[in-house]
Amino acid sequence: MSVVLYGSQSTASLVVHWLLIELGIEHKLHQLDFDQHEQKSAEYLALNPAGRVPTLIIDGQVLTESAAIAMHLADLHPQAGFAPAPGSHERGDYYRWICFCVYTLMPAYRAWFYPDEPAGEANVAEVKERARVQLETAWQQMADHLAAAGPYALGKNISVVDFLLTMLMRWSRNMPRPSDRWPALAAHAALMKARPAFAEVYRREGITDWT
Repeated sequence: MSVVLYGSQSTASLVVHWLLIELGIEHKLHQLDFDQHEQKSAEYLALNPAGRVPTLIIDGQVLTESAAIAMHLADLHPQAGFAPAPGSHERGDYYRWICFCVYTLMPAYRAWFYPDEPAGEANVAEVKERARVQLETAWQQMADHLAAAGPYALGKNISVVDFLLTMLMRWSRNMPRPSDRWPALAAHAALMKARPAFAEVYRREGITDWT
């Protein structure tokens, strides 16, 4: 199987890179230089017209969107146990929390990091404040859930949800209230960061913060 990952340090490609290592999938990594706008090059846009990362190519099939790729990798490698069986009770919860990451957390982060996009430069402060409230409210919801049903998002079994959540928790590290200020979230992060593949993806990408 030929696998190529296009990503960039500290972006949404981290979860895909991490899972490739977790699953023992041999792959080539192309880290794009965002400062040089390599993600907007004609060559890369031919693969991913959105000009974002990640892009994963498996035997010629081009896949985009971090959560979708992560779920697909779990389904391709069921022996790892990173996704519940289709049609099961747990699968319903799995979809719920994946969508929580995609529809609640990720858009709020987008507004926090790129506050000029929704309403222009004149409204940056208001956009960031609303994004902060949205994120803290969402993290409180997840903290309550983990405290009641943890240690993982689906209870006793780790899944793709936990890898996504850990990446998104890291994104809050420089915010007014980082996600790991909630004890239940801090405990979850500690479990995930103790995995050898987490240290390995950090090593390969040259990341040193939030260890």
